Amino acid sequence: MTSASAAIPRQPGRTKAFLRLVMIEHSIFALPFAYIAALTAMFQWDENIHWGRLLLVTVCMVGLRTFAMAVNRIIDREIDARNPRTAHRELVTGAMSVRHAWTGAVVALVVFLGAAALLNPLCLALAPVAVVPMVVYPYGKRFTNFPQAILGLAQAMGPIGGWLAVSGTWSWDAVILGLAVGVWIGGFDLIYACQDVDTDREIGVRSVPARFGIPAAIWGARACHTVTTALFVWYALATHAGAFFWLGLLVVAGAFVYEHRIVRPHDLSRLNRAFFSVNGFIGIALFVCALLDLLVRGLTV
Repeated sequence: MTSASAAIPRQPGRTKAFLRLVMIEHSIFALPFAYIAALTAMFQWDENIHWGRLLLVTVCMVGLRTFAMAVNRIIDREIDARNPRTAHRELVTGAMSVRHAWTGAVVALVVFLGAAALLNPLCLALAPVAVVPMVVYPYGKRFTNFPQAILGLAQAMGPIGGWLAVSGTWSWDAVILGLAVGVWIGGFDLIYACQDVDTDREIGVRSVPARFGIPAAIWGARACHTVTTALFVWYALATHAGAFFWLGLLVVAGAFVYEHRIVRPHDLSRLNRAFFSVNGFIGIALFVCALLDLLVRGLTV
C-alpha cells in the first residue's frame, strides 16, 4: 500500500452506508407504540403474547420505516447538498449511490409487504395506504408550510397497523393511539426544523419555522404535545388502562415539560438533546409502563 492510498479515507461498505443513510437506530421512536397497540390487542383477544405476530409487526415497522427514510433521502438529496447540516449525508458525499439507495428501498418495501401478507388479508390490503404518506412527505416541504402534518399522518400508521396485525379488524382505540403518536412526532419535528430556518428560507424549503418563525414553531410544538397528552389520556380511558399505564403518562408529561424547558425560541443549544434523548426516552418509558400494566392485568408471556 502506498502512502497516497493510505491517506484516502476508507469508505464504509454498502450495507453499512445504507443503514447510516436510513438512520436505522431511530426506529426506536415508532416501534414502542406499535408494540403497545399490538400487545393491547393481544390482551383483549386472549390475554396471550403471540411472539410470531410480534416479530412480523417488528419486520413491518422496520421495513416500512427503512423504505420511507431511503425514499426521503433520495428525493431530498439536492436539498441536503445545499444545507451545511445535511451535506455529509451519504447520497451527497457519494458514500452511497442513488441506484443502491433505490435497491435498498425496494428491498425494504418488499419485506414490508411480505410481512403484511403473512399477518392477515386486511393488513395487506391497507399496506399501500401506509406507504402513500411516506412518499408524499418529502415533497411536502415543496408545496406546503406544514410538512410536519404529513409526517404525523405517516407516523400515525404504526399503532394502527400494530393493532390490525393482531386483530385483523379496525379499532378506534388504535386510531386514538395513532393520532397521539402522529401529533407527538409532528410536534417534535417542528422543534427539529428550527435549526434550518435560515437555510430553508434561502433555498426555498417550506416549513412552519421558515414561514412563521421559530417562536411560532416552538409554541406550535407545545400545543401539539399538550394535545398528545390528552390523546394518551383518552387512549388510557378507552382501553381501561391500569395504574402502571397512568404512571407512564405522568412520566411522559414530565418529559414534555422538561423538553420545552430546555428548548426556547431564542436558545436552541440543547435542541439535539430534546429531539433524540428526550423523545427516545418517552417512547421507551411509556412502552415499559404499558407492558407492566398489561402483565399485571393478566397478559401471559
